[in-house]
This record gives sequence, structure tokens and C-alpha cells, in this order.
Amino acid sequence: MPWEPKALPLEILEKIEIRMQPITVLSLFDGMSCWRLALERAWIPVASYYASEIDRYAITISKKNYPSIIHIGDVSKCEYRYMSGSKKNQWYYLLGEPNSDPLQTNMRRTDIDLLIGGSPCQWFSSAGKGLNFEDTRSKLFFEFVRILNEAKPRYFLLENVKMKKERQNIISEHLFCIQPVEIDSALVSAQRRKRLYRVWKRNEDWTYSQVVISQPEDKGILLKDILEQEVDTKFYLSDKAIELMIKYLKPDYEITGKSNTLTTELAHTIGKNMSPKLVAETGVALYNRAHWRFRGSIHADKSPTIRCQVNGNVLCLTRDFLRRLTPIECERLQTLPDDYTAGVSNSQRYKMLGNGWTVDVIAHIFREMFKD
Repeated sequence: MPWEPKALPLEILEKIEIRMQPITVLSLFDGMSCWRLALERAWIPVASYYASEIDRYAITISKKNYPSIIHIGDVSKCEYRYMSGSKKNQWYYLLGEPNSDPLQTNMRRTDIDLLIGGSPCQWFSSAGKGLNFEDTRSKLFFEFVRILNEAKPRYFLLENVKMKKERQNIISEHLFCIQPVEIDSALVSAQRRKRLYRVWKRNEDWTYSQVVISQPEDKGILLKDILEQEVDTKFYLSDKAIELMIKYLKPDYEITGKSNTLTTELAHTIGKNMSPKLVAETGVALYNRAHWRFRGSIHADKSPTIRCQVNGNVLCLTRDFLRRLTPIECERLQTLPDDYTAGVSNSQRYKMLGNGWTVDVIAHIFREMFKD
């Protein structure tokens, strides 16, 4: 039976009384439409969902799971164009780029209920290379600001990676000086993934005020809860790969035993300050190899943040083997249904999942936004 994220307890669901008309959503940098799934999990009805995305693999997955989504192409080529009407009731047309899905109707400025997005984060990330707003990818943040000012939605939500305070302040200066709330995906999944979320609501005078978002309840999901029981051998590291890793990490002693077998020596070598008893006691752990120049780190209860590298940046250690996480396991870390990303190559699946959002965190935020 396919794995599914834990459902909310009945007593919590009974408190969530979202009685509302279906909303119109504009999603920028939509990816594989995790936002759409989050709205579904938050019990929020959707009338129309417009998505701006340029990655063809992500669009393929989006259309597979949600055929009704209207794709409008590159955000930098989308605009609200003035049509007609009085000053108080102006009509605008949401114009997508050429070759995007045809739009059905003209839309008034007030017709967008929810604007959502998570612009590319290379400049913002604390782990990034210190890029600036002149970087092409980082400039996309200003496309979000432009569409926000043009569309004037009732609500909007922006997701960003954790960043240095000075960069965080630059973002806030362009978005009504509202500070973000930090939420760690570890509360709702088996992955540590800290992200910043800014949530606003439009007031009657067309100004915006912050929506207070609480922390989600800790569901207590651990790494062992999301691992597949049977894994194809193609996900196990080859003898050559393990030999290269051991050579690069420069162990202090000779490694013995089969290359694909996790010996105590190998476990100790690849884990910085790792106790050899760790895997023996827990049955499983993850080795984060994000930076090869370091010896890495070992995680027994939660996965570190998965990233968009083609082959993944995390290795799974069991009592007997060393392997990569499977795409399905990465989907579970992002609280997606099994095989949500099936239909493209595994390389593209890893990339999309590393760039994606933890669905249950977003669903929690949506419930908080629309509960009044």
C-alpha cells in the first residue's frame, strides 16, 4: 500500500472550519505544483489555478497530477494589461507568454485571491555563493514584486530559504517591511528543512498587513518511518564509487570487507565524530555528503535538507548497505504521495524534489491564512 503522510487527528480537523467560495490562485515559480496539492490538503476549494513555470519536466509532472492547471509560461513575460473600465472598477487581462495555455476570461485586478511563490534562492541562501541582485536568477524576486503590485491579490505568500539577516531585511524592505516566520519541516516530516515564510492579507484600504502563522504541531515522523522496505539494487553504491569516496575522505586506517557492506570502519570513516554503535542501535542513518571537503555528518532520526543535485546529496546507511535515497523516499521527505514525480527520469525527480516545498508545511500555512 502506498505510503501517505499522516492525516490530521479528527479533533483538529473538526476545529478547521473553512467555509469559503472557491478561490483563484496565481502561482509564480510553480515547479511541480506542490502548492496546488497543499491547497487540497488544507481543504481550500480552487476555482482556477494559474501557474508560471519554465522547466518542462516540472510542467510535465504538474499536468500529470493536475490537468486543469492553466500554465502561463515565463513570469518575466507575463503581465496584467489594462483593458477598460472606470477608475474604481478597472479590468485587466492576465497575459501569459506566447505558446502558453490560452486564458479563458479577462480578470479584474481584484480577481486574484491568492498569489504564491518561492523565487530562486541562489543569492539569498546562507549556503550560497554570495551572489547579488544582478544575478539573473535572483532578479526573479523582483518579478514577484512586480506581479504583486499589478495583481493586488487578497492574500500572498512568499517562501525563501534561510538567509543572512541583512539579506532578509532587503527582502522585507520590498515587501511592506513584514518579517518572516521560520518553520522547520522536521515538525511535519522526517526532513530538517528550515524555510522563511511571509504571509500578507490585503486590507480594505488596499494596504497589506501580516498574517500571524503559528508553528505546526510536531507529528513525530522519523527517518525510519519513510524508508522503503525493498529497494532496487541500482540505488546501491558501486564498488568504484565507494573506493573513490574512501580515497577522498582519507581514512586513518584500512577499510576491510565488501565495498557495498557498511562495516564499522566505514561507518566511522564517513561519519564525523560518529559512534560506531549508532547504526547498530538505530538500524538506519543518513550521511550528508553535501560538502566533500568535509567528512560529512550523520543523522539518525531526521534527514538533512535534500538538495537538487542530480544524484542526491544524502546516502542511506543501514546495518548492511550504503545506498542513495530513492525518489519515493525523497517524495516522502517532502510529504508528497508516492510516485507524485513519476513520469520523468530519476535525475529530474531528484532535482525537482530538492527544489520543491514540504507540502504539509504549506498546507498548515494555508489553513492559518484562511481560517477567519
